[in-house]
Amino acid sequence: MKNHFVPFAGFFLLAAALAGCASFQSHPIVPADTAAAFEARTLHSAGLKQFLERNLGREAIPWPSGSLNLETLTLAAFYYSPDLDVERAKWGVAEAGMITAGARPNPNLGISAKHNNDAPNGVSPWTLGWNLDITIETAGKRGYRLEHAQHLSEAARFNIASVAWQVRSRVRANLVELYGARESEALLGQEEAVQKHLVGLLERRLALGDISLPIVTQAHIALEQTRLALRDAQMRSSEALARLAAAIGLPASALEGVSLSLEDVTRIPADANLTSSDVRRQALLNRADILAALAEYEASQSALRTEIAKQYPDIGLGPGYLWDAGQVKWSLGLSLVPPILNRNEGPIAETEARRKQAAATFIALQAKVIGEIDLALRSYRAALEKTTAAETVLASQKRYQQSVGAQFNAGEADRLSLLSARLELSAAELARLQAVMTAQQALGRLEDAMQRPAASEPPLSAMIEKTPRTEENKP
Repeated sequence: MKNHFVPFAGFFLLAAALAGCASFQSHPIVPADTAAAFEARTLHSAGLKQFLERNLGREAIPWPSGSLNLETLTLAAFYYSPDLDVERAKWGVAEAGMITAGARPNPNLGISAKHNNDAPNGVSPWTLGWNLDITIETAGKRGYRLEHAQHLSEAARFNIASVAWQVRSRVRANLVELYGARESEALLGQEEAVQKHLVGLLERRLALGDISLPIVTQAHIALEQTRLALRDAQMRSSEALARLAAAIGLPASALEGVSLSLEDVTRIPADANLTSSDVRRQALLNRADILAALAEYEASQSALRTEIAKQYPDIGLGPGYLWDAGQVKWSLGLSLVPPILNRNEGPIAETEARRKQAAATFIALQAKVIGEIDLALRSYRAALEKTTAAETVLASQKRYQQSVGAQFNAGEADRLSLLSARLELSAAELARLQAVMTAQQALGRLEDAMQRPAASEPPLSAMIEKTPRTEENKP
């Protein structure tokens, strides 16, 4: 009777295995809820404060601080950015792929039962048995699969860093635009006040018959043009603030009333230390997309090793048990698939072609990066020269305005000359601001080419690989 129970052991083993299986849990997405959660995001989040303190290495009190700069806004973007959430999720998929790659093939369990109606009396009419089919992988296939999955996971992790730099780049670009718009607004406001004064002066002279009407008309046109430029600067400031909020991953209302420090986007580092060879070296060593492409190439090599290993057949062991009319019979089978009709030539050729494609992609990316660096460096140097020239003109205009002011105080120049000198100074200040903006934008492109700040300080390092927000603060 004991032997009669043995065939049923397989059923108990199967039931025990099924008891440990995962079960499906539904996580529906409700658009209204996710939209409400996004609108509720704020810089006053306790989780954001803790994230900043961990990465800055200091206590953030009070929070939000009096003035948020590029560094703190970038960290806030790392905390909230939906683009980073997508890349983190992709890395999670790649990490799960390592579990799949490392899994060993399950054995096949077969149960059989036969009934013999013609069995003689005293002899059991049942024939019961089971057999296992155990696959033994050969040629290191599992190791190559794991290696392939590890390289893909590494590439996905580098992609997180690449997207993190893109997030930082968008934050900086919008801060630069906000700086330019606010500075333009201030300068144009001063210019409007001078032009209003000038128009009033010219109208009084027109009433006295000292000047003709076209001169006053031209002054009115210039005043209206300045007012239009001022409205445009105000609109650009509002749009830049909204785009900055979007780059961080916040609703536009979250930045209303927040003090922003723009000092980081006013400094223009000299190009003395930015040689082409040094910039190229920094880019080729640090750009995350290059490192990701290199990891993808290594993954293609592992995939090729896997397909080559598949030429060698796996071994199948088939132990069996049979209870036949009261007699116990054991068996052991051996099976394999001999490579007679094909030796996996097709998949090998495909993966070898993919390796060539990955190599070509890596080399093309390197060439693109070098081209971006050369162009960005030339543009930045030209922008610095333009800024220097604009500052020279501004300095000359300041000296001229001071000279006219001294003449006015001495009674040697009239108020019209003084106002005209102030307008010329305002035009020089706007030209210098435009040159600074061009330099800052060129600097941003250079930093994007290197994927690191051009200044001497090290690149911002933050804990970005895992989602920093808790479940209740998502999305």
